[in-house]
Amino acid sequence: MQLPSFLDPRVRYPLLLCFGLALFLCTFVNGPATEGTHSESAFAAVILCALVLAAIALSGRIAFGLIAGSAPMLLLEIAANLKFKYLATPLLAPDLFYYVNRELLITLLNYPFLTGAILLALIIVPLLIAAAWRSDLKPQPHWHTRGARAIGIVAAVVAFIVAMDPSGPFAQVHAKGMWLAMNDDSFVSDFLISFRNTRIAMPAFNVTDARRYDWRDDPQAAAAAQTKPDIVAVLEESTFDPRMLAACTLPSVCDYRMFHPDANTLAHGWLEVHTWGGGTWTTEFAFLTGLPHDVFGPAGIYAPFNLAPRIRYTLARALHENGYHTVAIYPTDGDFLNGRAAYADYGFDTFYGGEQLGLGWHSTDADVMRVFQRVFAAEKQKAQGKPVFLFMLTLHQHGPHMTPLSQLPAPYDKPLFPGKLASDKLLDDWLNLNLMNYLQRLSMSDAAMTKLESMLRADDRPALLLHFGDHQPSFDGAINVLTRKTQPEISDSKFVTYYMLKGFKLKSPPHFDYPMLDIAFAGSLLLDAADLHKDGFFTANALLRERCKGQYEDCRDLAVLNSYRADVFGPLHDLAD
Repeated sequence: MQLPSFLDPRVRYPLLLCFGLALFLCTFVNGPATEGTHSESAFAAVILCALVLAAIALSGRIAFGLIAGSAPMLLLEIAANLKFKYLATPLLAPDLFYYVNRELLITLLNYPFLTGAILLALIIVPLLIAAAWRSDLKPQPHWHTRGARAIGIVAAVVAFIVAMDPSGPFAQVHAKGMWLAMNDDSFVSDFLISFRNTRIAMPAFNVTDARRYDWRDDPQAAAAAQTKPDIVAVLEESTFDPRMLAACTLPSVCDYRMFHPDANTLAHGWLEVHTWGGGTWTTEFAFLTGLPHDVFGPAGIYAPFNLAPRIRYTLARALHENGYHTVAIYPTDGDFLNGRAAYADYGFDTFYGGEQLGLGWHSTDADVMRVFQRVFAAEKQKAQGKPVFLFMLTLHQHGPHMTPLSQLPAPYDKPLFPGKLASDKLLDDWLNLNLMNYLQRLSMSDAAMTKLESMLRADDRPALLLHFGDHQPSFDGAINVLTRKTQPEISDSKFVTYYMLKGFKLKSPPHFDYPMLDIAFAGSLLLDAADLHKDGFFTANALLRERCKGQYEDCRDLAVLNSYRADVFGPLHDLAD
């Protein structure tokens, strides 16, 4: 008796149908079943069933429809999990619009496994769908089958429309904020609801509130006789004071000079930022514009693309009005995250991309400081006596923090906080690996900052130096199990880094003391420390800083905050149409 061949449709189709059912089940188990809430699971399940039903109805082939309908969501699950694992944020729809470019490919080269997985998926999935089409039985041309297929298509479309309606049965899912979507693991629902989060929302305000307080009374008038200082601002990637961690108890590796005030210090302490684990560009935006990105709704997370061209008042423009030559040093390729265009929108005279300076993904703080020394000297000469404002970013502290301990220099080459994670004083192997990497890179940042201070101190012109952290690293999410020690005024210690403002050769410089300073006030703080004229926006920004004691979104006087926002977006028209 001859055994049936696998090429025989009587054998091939049942196997294909079983495979399609298995793929659908795998997609459901790793997608809808893993969403964070029951409503998110139901939402994702409806979308999956709608995709499968549409594929079956359109093709008239059940096995093919199960495979073709499940494949998009399965690909989304794989991509979102990989992005979350390696880049600390899930895959969101605007990523496809804003971030898919040549620089993304360069970034991916730093994650070989991630690159390989993407290439493998791009090859296997089309081949799988093509094979399923060729292997499935042809659709039956009977009229009642065509009618059933039409009903199936309509049902799939209706289910999709109802599920995606923000006011429909899944309104709770759609109401999730963009920041929460960027930091939880409901990958399917987060991706789907993010399609509507690309439009900027004008902050709500009542224009009559603007007149409740005086926002034009400059609390500090500029001094005409003093030489205007050069100003250097350094955004330290993923940097915070490790003494914040209750577990970091060894002064030899947890205590660094760059966090200690000295005779030159004008202000220092905790800095509140508006992002965690990533999103450096939002801290850049807040520093340069005096505005938290999240006041513009979920789309504010893409500030370099959609907000930078519309903001009227920026620190670079304010300094330019005071006679400054403004320069930016970007450690990655200038087109990464729209950097070159965004910095032009922020009002910088000169922009250096990493490709122009030999900087890149693996550049250390020392590399950046060497570049700074060269660029600063050249731009000062170009400025012909005008003061210079130079803003630069470091990159080396960017994750992942996974270099094997054996490759690190002593004393970072072994776990310094050994033991099981039974308390904040005992870290597991994974946290030891990440923390040792962080502390070793921090020691390099500390040495580079000391050198930078020496350069500015030796210069013939007075200078201000501001350096600050943009956000805390995520350590692949593991940092959140550690207790942080911060001020009681701080509502969420995840969003706290540090800032240090120093002045060199200044005459009677002002000093500032805030329990916590919001990054949105750093620009007006610099203008006040340099004793410079402030435009209408930064005058109001400085007044809010004083009236709210350094706090912005956590300001306890809501009447003051509402009046300020009404002034900024009403009379000042800071957000252009």
